[in-house]
Amino acid sequence: MPTFTATVRKRIDAFLAEAGSMSRMKTGVLIRGGSALLNGRVVLKPAHLVHPGDTVEVTDRGERASESHIAPVNLKLKILYEDTSCLVIEKPAGFAMHPAPGLAKDEPTILHGIASLFKKKKLPFATSSVLVHRLDRETTGCLLIAKTPQAHSALQKQFKNRTIRKTYLAIVAGIPAESEAHISAPIGRHVSERTKMSVMGATHARNAQTTYHVLSSTDGASLLACDLHTGRTHQIRVHLTAIGHPVLGDRTYTSPESVRLAQQKHIDALCLHAWKLTFRSPAAKRKTTVIASLPPLFRKSLRTLSLPSPVEAV
Repeated sequence: MPTFTATVRKRIDAFLAEAGSMSRMKTGVLIRGGSALLNGRVVLKPAHLVHPGDTVEVTDRGERASESHIAPVNLKLKILYEDTSCLVIEKPAGFAMHPAPGLAKDEPTILHGIASLFKKKKLPFATSSVLVHRLDRETTGCLLIAKTPQAHSALQKQFKNRTIRKTYLAIVAGIPAESEAHISAPIGRHVSERTKMSVMGATHARNAQTTYHVLSSTDGASLLACDLHTGRTHQIRVHLTAIGHPVLGDRTYTSPESVRLAQQKHIDALCLHAWKLTFRSPAAKRKTTVIASLPPLFRKSLRTLSLPSPVEAV
């Protein structure tokens, strides 16, 4: 069963036509016939939208696909904010967002944990209308979850209109020349390493905007606050690597200096944390800022590098 990972927001029929080198008419027939899976669930509408990070599978000979069942698994997810339309959880490191090729069949994901939360709260659970955005597997911090399809649509509209503010903390190798800067560099799929993204020679590159400012520095490392103005796959990791300051603990995007420093200081965990999230809840009708406290391994890395923890004020 061919599998493709989306890097842009697009209709599923158009995405499959491009990714699978098929005609738009053929992909429409396959989708209406139940031969396409989006994150493990059958999709029947060619106009259904896929988002960056979504996994789309299509059966080889056009037979109907079988859905991947998301059974509730108690991951003990911490709730940072909740109202009648949405909640914000504290994502732990080490969990993929949803089932995908390459994961063990019974490996729990964040979706399994959300299914457990919804079961406890007696809320209807649908894989297509709970995840408003995504975080990389090893990234920790604020993750916004919709409780209803209506809330899902309203919150995704805020992401599309860029009215949601996402601030991340990153510990990087070296000290940036500018204490504050705006990085504008299109990101696309790496031409030869298909699991990586790149700003150089990438395919189907899209506009990507990141602002950072240095909170503190030592001789070999810096703590940055990064604001995402777009939501490309691996955006912060790719952009910071592009300016010569990879995130410490990253095994995919590195430099000789980041590898040396991480080994010297015994930093094994990705030092990237979704720290603050500001959004307008469909229920509360006002802007809300949620802060995720630093996880123990992030704090340990700060201490190891003699970097002070940031003030966690709104």
